[in-house]
Amino acid sequence: MQKRLFVAFVCGLLLPPLLVGNFVMAQSSEIDRLQNEIDNRSNRVAEIDAEIARYEAELAQVGGEKRTLQSAISKLELERKKVNSEISKTENLISSTDLEISKLALEISRTESDIAKTKEAVSAIIRQEHQSAHSSLIELLLGQEHLSQFWSRLDAHQNIREMLTSKVEELSVYQEIVTGKQRSSEDKRNDLSSLKSQYAGQNEVLANNREEQAKLLEVTRNEEKNYQQLLASKQETREQIIKEMRDFESKLQFILDPATVPSAGTAVFAWPVDNVIITQYFGGTEFAARNAAAYGGRAYHPGVDFGAPVGTPIKAPLSGTVRATGNTDLVPGCYSWGKWTLLDHANGLSTLYAHQSAINVSPGQSVTTGEVIGFVGNTGFSTGPHLHFTVYAKDGVNVRKFNEIKTSTSCGPASSPFAAIDAYIDPMLYLP
Repeated sequence: MQKRLFVAFVCGLLLPPLLVGNFVMAQSSEIDRLQNEIDNRSNRVAEIDAEIARYEAELAQVGGEKRTLQSAISKLELERKKVNSEISKTENLISSTDLEISKLALEISRTESDIAKTKEAVSAIIRQEHQSAHSSLIELLLGQEHLSQFWSRLDAHQNIREMLTSKVEELSVYQEIVTGKQRSSEDKRNDLSSLKSQYAGQNEVLANNREEQAKLLEVTRNEEKNYQQLLASKQETREQIIKEMRDFESKLQFILDPATVPSAGTAVFAWPVDNVIITQYFGGTEFAARNAAAYGGRAYHPGVDFGAPVGTPIKAPLSGTVRATGNTDLVPGCYSWGKWTLLDHANGLSTLYAHQSAINVSPGQSVTTGEVIGFVGNTGFSTGPHLHFTVYAKDGVNVRKFNEIKTSTSCGPASSPFAAIDAYIDPMLYLP
């Protein structure tokens, strides 16, 4: 009799999963469908990556050619195609992340359902045990007609207790699963927010590309001689601007206290771009020596240049706060940094990111290591798409307007970071 009661009790514990079986199967089917969609998006992203790599190879080839109007237009068209592909990739990543969030929500719901069923089973076991707890072993023994019935009853209680232990362990496992999936869901939502920000920045890069192409054709009237005259004029104006900046900065007084910045050789920064191609180092480089006029007569390059295609994400190499952003191109004839961002870091250093095609942050904003703060471009005066990366002692750099340092400068009210010569630091001292 007792064994029959135990069997009936166990069957009662097993019935709830059967009753909700259709619901679980429906969820599993939807989860499988979402996973297939995610896999399809991943395959499409891989195809787009191959397209982007092809455009980058073509851009490298065009970039190595002599600077002519046709090569400039060809480069802009290739850049447009590449950025379009990157936008398509981001759209697929956004869709994939949306699907992953939906899949995680279903998995969380299913796991929470499993938790509820397990709790119900545990409660039933506890109630059963509570009802039997009033009988002592002697009473249990005396209450049976045969000794075999006593042992059967005792075995039934032991089996129930073992089932209780198993169900409690299941609860713990389920709770860990749901906690992990909730964390994954939060991470995916952060990824989604970052991707949407990146998508907006990439669209700005595309708009700027179209505007640049239209301006180029308008100014040159599709004539090669006009294009070459434009290049020469830009170079001459650029030399004047840099000379004025260097003259002003050479008069600034600043003595660097080594105790206020990290020790040289300490890798405090991550790389600001994923594919590291250094086209010019800091200081008296060979290029700077050959083109001293471009640096105000002083053969000195005040940063490190990273060669990269237009639209390449620029990532914060260390957490910090955006002190300022600017765009010297807003002032006609100001061939300087173009679109730039200045970050302040907690370790006594500041970093500049110049020639961007689009800025992805705002003054006062806090950024984390690896966050996309902008996109590589060719704004300002630049011989090709690249990121100019400067490191300053934070106390030695200030943002000023050009007409505050010399009223004759063609940059007028455009703003830019200015620092004493001794406040410039070789970025390679702090990079990996």
